[in-house]
Amino acid sequence: MPNRVVVGAQWGDEGKGKIVDLLAEEADVIARYQGGANAGHTVVYKNQKFILHLIPSGILRPKKVCVIGSGVVVDLESLLEELAELKKLGVKPEGRLWISQGAHLVMPYHKIWEKMEEERRGENKIGTTLRGIGPAYEDKTGRRGIRVCDLWNESNFEKKVEDNLKFYASVGRFSAQNGIPPKAELVNSVLKLRDRVKGFVADTSIILNEAIRKKKNLLLEGAQGTLLDLDFGTYPYNTSSNTTAGGACTGLGIGPTVIDEVIGVAKAYTTRVGNGPFPTELNDSLGEYLRRKGDEFGATTRRPRRCGWLDMLILKYSVRLNGISKLAITKLDVLDELPEIKVAVAYKYKGKILKEFPQDTNILEQLTPIYKTLPGWKTSTGGVTSWKKLPVNAKKYIDFIAKNLGVKILLVSTGCGREETIWLK
Repeated sequence: MPNRVVVGAQWGDEGKGKIVDLLAEEADVIARYQGGANAGHTVVYKNQKFILHLIPSGILRPKKVCVIGSGVVVDLESLLEELAELKKLGVKPEGRLWISQGAHLVMPYHKIWEKMEEERRGENKIGTTLRGIGPAYEDKTGRRGIRVCDLWNESNFEKKVEDNLKFYASVGRFSAQNGIPPKAELVNSVLKLRDRVKGFVADTSIILNEAIRKKKNLLLEGAQGTLLDLDFGTYPYNTSSNTTAGGACTGLGIGPTVIDEVIGVAKAYTTRVGNGPFPTELNDSLGEYLRRKGDEFGATTRRPRRCGWLDMLILKYSVRLNGISKLAITKLDVLDELPEIKVAVAYKYKGKILKEFPQDTNILEQLTPIYKTLPGWKTSTGGVTSWKKLPVNAKKYIDFIAKNLGVKILLVSTGCGREETIWLK
């Protein structure tokens, strides 16, 4: 198996957790390169759904090595909760889960600040998860961040916390009235968490590059999706890191020449969580049907996802940005009962036809999608594992996607379980 990057080709929530879990069978090392505990990857394990927020999905496969890279912002409390849940399932992460010493920490004050900032924005709020991810990245780029390695120099750590609290107070962000604990209490609470993760911390760039030297197979996963990328997403309605394939190198400390393949993951329709433009959104009974049929509620927050038709301009954009060569299509079975299915193939904006996805959010909010209507198949595809057993119109739908994108289809997911998958050779 080559060294692969797995990316979401839409706004996230495409089902990357299952895809990474499937591909992890052939990988030696599974590494997460960006995001934080605001993302949830849902995997069915031992006949029950399990949601991972920080730890790579590959941890559920015995003997696989998993890495949380420097590009991830780590909430120690959330991480420890995940570890506790894994142990309840009999999963032993010791000796095969490693956290980068260079990863930045999500501190308690980041969550308070994010909540205040969302309230300040009012109707223009981003619609974040309020997990403190954005403010943690803000501190990182502002060179105020606190990294995992800082926790072992207690005087330095205490000084950094003190400096940050002074900074926030100086710009009017918050004070004791906003619920932030006193400095000493905050420092002590974080150091207690530190002692419980000590055995998992390492220089993960060395681990990954040593694995590459030994010809091990790497599987690199991001959180969220392409359209939430800080530079190429629907700004400012995006996350605060690089979700695209390029983020794998900067987030893990490996060179681009070691990446052999990029796998994109896309739903058979489109969803997004939070605010921002969504050209093919269905604000009607059909949109509600997709939400209910697809169980479209955020894995982390359980917020209802916005649902709409598949958008080929978005997928074309993702293929270009990430260098996607193969696509995994998920939740095909959600469309089973529909008599016809629409796919956006262009946009109309001020009398002009757009055939490329525009980066300008203002344009996205004003355009109208142009649809191609395809026949539905009105037959259950749930749990189908053979391409031959798919309804003819379902095959035509998948072929339409592949032909228009110029990429191969790696697999089609027809359910949550590992076995509910059609592999296309």
